[in-house]
Amino acid sequence: MKLYIKQKVFSWKDKFTIYDEFGNEAYFVEGELFTIGKKLNLFDRENNQLAHIYQKVLSFLPRFFIEMNGKDVAEVVKHFTLFKQKFSVTGYDWQVDGDFLAHEYEIYRNEYTIATISKEWFTLGDAYSIDIADGVDPVGVICVVLIIDAILAQTNNNRGASITINT
Repeated sequence: MKLYIKQKVFSWKDKFTIYDEFGNEAYFVEGELFTIGKKLNLFDRENNQLAHIYQKVLSFLPRFFIEMNGKDVAEVVKHFTLFKQKFSVTGYDWQVDGDFLAHEYEIYRNEYTIATISKEWFTLGDAYSIDIADGVDPVGVICVVLIIDAILAQTNNNRGASITINT
């Protein structure tokens, strides 16, 4: 399955639309305004909430949770490393590896690739192409991609860079 995430740029809060490979809107994401820590909600076409993403704010390293049906199902943690960024996704038992500076990475479990993510350059707002393996729940993958995007944007903002997903 192939999905495309496109950020809406001129908005007070984070907004993303996720398209299927035929260009149809499949999901959408809305951030919450005036919150402590980042909070995002993922909806399907019929406006049913599928997932809630929230950040643990008093944490040494970036830590986000994925909540579905009122229960935490996964946690995404950025590990402390000196030269290469590393993320793990507990709950799904996934690892994430790749070139995060170029936004080219893979999500995998036990050497099996779950999804391949690639940032599309020269677009207004962030845009990602996601290739998801057969039988994998796309909701979890979308949540992980959004979390990694948020962590990388926060890291870049802390270094004085001008890249951000908060519009």
